[in-house]
Amino acid sequence: MPQSAPPFSELLANCQHSAVHLEMRDFYDDPDEAPRVAAWKAGHRPDPNDRASWWRPWLDMVSEAVSRGVVIRRARIVSEPVSEYTRYLYDGTFTNIAAGEQIRWLPRRNASDLALPGNDFWCFDDRLVRFGYFSGEGVYLGDEVDDRAEVVKLCASAFEAVWDRAIPHDRYRI
Repeated sequence: MPQSAPPFSELLANCQHSAVHLEMRDFYDDPDEAPRVAAWKAGHRPDPNDRASWWRPWLDMVSEAVSRGVVIRRARIVSEPVSEYTRYLYDGTFTNIAAGEQIRWLPRRNASDLALPGNDFWCFDDRLVRFGYFSGEGVYLGDEVDDRAEVVKLCASAFEAVWDRAIPHDRYRI
């Protein structure tokens, strides 16, 4: 049964083997991210040589989990031509990769024959799914977790189908 989710940091801290994330939106309106998006629009780009200026505490959580042996993969299904927000994500993805994430991109037109859940999700150790809910304008509305075997299986298999088709970040061009 779906239930309210504990903090994401707790879910990742309890993860032992794998955490996969499927993103299917072309825009997220996250107030915490708004200053970084505004700076990007003004021409600022993360400095590869200044790790201290990168997105914290997210990248620290990722690095810590990866150092414990957790494999973290993120797949993004994107419309093409890409949105301005997707360009922002793309330009900053090297920081996620430096922290230990593996990231791939799948053009939406190549996902038409895949069965996908209706919402973005994280799947932890193939045992628990955290769904994220967003408004039509991309505003975060909340999340919940679900540990039903059939839901976990659906999400895990959907992620793997996307991952198998998706293009690794170092080869994807926008």
